[in-house]
Amino acid sequence: MRVISKNVLLERSAKHPDARSALQVWLDTAERADWRSLEDIRRTFPSTDMVGPLAVFNIKGNRYRLIVRMAFHARKIYIKEFLTHGEYDKEFWKKWL
Repeated sequence: MRVISKNVLLERSAKHPDARSALQVWLDTAERADWRSLEDIRRTFPSTDMVGPLAVFNIKGNRYRLIVRMAFHARKIYIKEFLTHGEYDKEFWKKWL
């Protein structure tokens, strides 16, 4: 998969250095993946959920949420938000729906 805006992801994660290694694992895995559906994603990341076109990944034991738009047909992943669990609960990320 091609991950769009991965530099933005790394910039946003700079204020959460404890998540950096988990995000790098996610990024490396996503770039090697051939995900065509949620079921494919869940083989690697079982707790992932889809909300419309958005995939929500739990990062670092559910402390953080990574929200991306999946374009399965184009084999692209668009980074939208990287949030703490508390920020995610405020639901501002839903603007991407």
